[in-house]
Amino acid sequence: MKELKRNIAIVCGGDSSEHDVSLRSAQGLYSFFDKVRYNVYLVDVRDQDWYVNLDNNERVRIDKNDFSFMLNGKAVVFDYAYITIHGTPGENGIMQGYFDLLHVPYSTSGVLVEAMTFDKYVLNNYLRGFGVNVADSILLRRDDEVDEEAIEARIGMPCFVKPAADGSSFGVSKVKNADQLAPALRVAFMESNEVMVEQYMQGTEISIGVYKTRDKAVVLPATEVVTKNEFFDYDAKYNGQVQEITPARIAPETAKRVAEETSRIYDILHCNGIIRIDYIITKDEEGNDKINMLEVNTTPGMTVTSFIPQQVRAAGLNITDVLTDIVENQFK
Repeated sequence: MKELKRNIAIVCGGDSSEHDVSLRSAQGLYSFFDKVRYNVYLVDVRDQDWYVNLDNNERVRIDKNDFSFMLNGKAVVFDYAYITIHGTPGENGIMQGYFDLLHVPYSTSGVLVEAMTFDKYVLNNYLRGFGVNVADSILLRRDDEVDEEAIEARIGMPCFVKPAADGSSFGVSKVKNADQLAPALRVAFMESNEVMVEQYMQGTEISIGVYKTRDKAVVLPATEVVTKNEFFDYDAKYNGQVQEITPARIAPETAKRVAEETSRIYDILHCNGIIRIDYIITKDEEGNDKINMLEVNTTPGMTVTSFIPQQVRAAGLNITDVLTDIVENQFK
């Protein structure tokens, strides 16, 4: 008897400012997936409106009771969800909790890990306990009184102001003096109820992907991020104002240490699927490379030009095979 093809939902959209970015990742994933092996559908989620976008431009509403939809008079029930929402509800554990209730396997880590990695301040302080180098930071909530002099004394200038719990592209400012703190905080609070003021680190920014299955652990070549912008902001990420060099131009010994640290963080968090970790390589007092973690991205961009597909190609791997490995790992 011919084996039935699994129904795969690429879950995209979401409720954050990165909704449209997520749709681009979904289109990339759709082009990568093995259509001979799987029935692949795009599921666009926004607030309570969940739709399957079919190839003929038809949109069919998802039944959230069992995560299914009707096609030609028959119910299509999904076997697997590949979550590529950047921001809420796909990157903070909410969507994962829904799929856990329905016993639908999915591509990301579980509820706790997603919630923790989504909150940069919580994640940094958690991983600091495992010896991971992270920048010093202060957490501010919306109604907190802001002592700009105390912040400058503790964190120094310049510094970064960023939403503590959101995607990484919106609401981020590089602040060069205390007078710029108030407007930067206003921008960040538009994206999140909690804001992190983080110490600035001068160095080489890199980003590196990793995934593990029962059979293998694959740490991809790191990408060096070079931009003439103040930092790796939205325009640098999505409007081409950046140079991305894979593999990164770092010393072989440093590259080895970065790969080991990336694998270690993956295991500490007990991650699932592909994640991407961003670092700054600085120099210590003796002039040696110091590896500082910036953030963990559990739903990294997956357009053709995104970091992960670039790194997969640089590793001599096929992105279609990688995605198949990740999906099938849930069914072994």
